[in-house]
Amino acid sequence: MSDFFDLLGAIFLLLGAGLCLAAAVTLLRFPDVLSKMHGITKPQVLGVLCVTTGIALSLRTWPTLAICIVIVVLQLFTAPVAGTMVSRSAYRSGLVDRGTLVVDELAEDLSGSGFIQSRDVEE
Repeated sequence: MSDFFDLLGAIFLLLGAGLCLAAAVTLLRFPDVLSKMHGITKPQVLGVLCVTTGIALSLRTWPTLAICIVIVVLQLFTAPVAGTMVSRSAYRSGLVDRGTLVVDELAEDLSGSGFIQSRDVEE
């Protein structure tokens, strides 16, 4: 039974490493900030989940399992917030081509709060 869990842990570790590699390739290959954000966050979170599952299956101790659960919970809570903050910051900095957006709800919120983007001032 121990060999089975070791093999399963190794498979999860390889799968997680592959997903993290896919996120890194996305960072290099995708053209703009929003598509990079989309491509990075999803495989990165799933990759971390797979890596922590692989570690928990390989080591099979209670302290390791507790640490892996903390890692997973923190990753699930912080990744969406960080992605939102980075994308809003990119939008406010003018790094997002607003012509490519289908729906731009952030512009209404920002104009309602008095935010003037530097591109709006030039026009």
